[in-house]
Amino acid sequence: MMKKVLALSIVLLLTTISLTSISFVQAASDEQWITDYKIYNAQTDQLLVEHDAATNQTSTYSPVLPGAEIRITFTVNVIASGEGNLKLTTGLSKPGSGTYWVYSDENYDLGSTYSPNTATTTFNWVEGEFQITLNGKVPSSSSASKAITAVTLAGPSGTSLDKITITSTSAEMDTFLSLLSQKQDNLQSLKSSGVDAGYTEVYQNVLTIAQDVAEGGDVENAIALLNGLNTASAPAGSTMQMLFLPIIGVTAAIAVIFAVLFLRNRGKISYFQLVVEDQIKDLEGLTLRASKIDRAMSANLDSVKDRLKRIVGM
Repeated sequence: MMKKVLALSIVLLLTTISLTSISFVQAASDEQWITDYKIYNAQTDQLLVEHDAATNQTSTYSPVLPGAEIRITFTVNVIASGEGNLKLTTGLSKPGSGTYWVYSDENYDLGSTYSPNTATTTFNWVEGEFQITLNGKVPSSSSASKAITAVTLAGPSGTSLDKITITSTSAEMDTFLSLLSQKQDNLQSLKSSGVDAGYTEVYQNVLTIAQDVAEGGDVENAIALLNGLNTASAPAGSTMQMLFLPIIGVTAAIAVIFAVLFLRNRGKISYFQLVVEDQIKDLEGLTLRASKIDRAMSANLDSVKDRLKRIVGM
């Protein structure tokens, strides 16, 4: 009887310890284990990205390009000691020279399992704080913009405690984002200056379509769409006749670009149909408004609408 009681007591004790350990890891994972970090271009020493833990703000000064050699210096705050070892893993490729991890902090002993030349290394789970540097190469990607987990800090069981995620952006994508920001500022300026609401609505539609095209991987055509927006002759709210001519040109350009982009190159027929059908609906409303002002203009709009319907088989 005494043996059964003793065995039951041991089982209960081990269960309590296990549940306490699990609860601790779950609670600790909600804390910020990786605090401040800076990302540099390893070739030029240019600061690309900086994260301030005190304000929880991340500042991007320059794009992180695919294939670039980068250096990430970050601080690890081990909240409390625990059983086993913690693990650091990187999603970056091996650097052209040197080791993955560089550590020189004498105030924190990483232990004998620390391996600087492997993508995954472990270290002692001891309460404290230290700074470490990761060297690596950003993986190349066919996508114009891709999220990469550069650093993952995990517990002994593999539970993720914290991570550093960066967005690898091509130079062409960076150009698009810069141009998009300019066009968005122009749109706000048009709205503030009282430009006709119909014109600004079409302008916004083009911006939205350009973003979809860029995210689909064809940044070149997305940039061409944005470059086609010209605000020099934007119509005032009271001048209806000036509104429709730019709309015809913009709508026709969108139709041609999407026909070539999604039917021939990308093959995304269903997406193309949805976009063009929306443009057809817009044209139907514009045609009705134009018929009250200029029949010739209305006929031109009808012609563009018919061409769009033939493309999607309506």
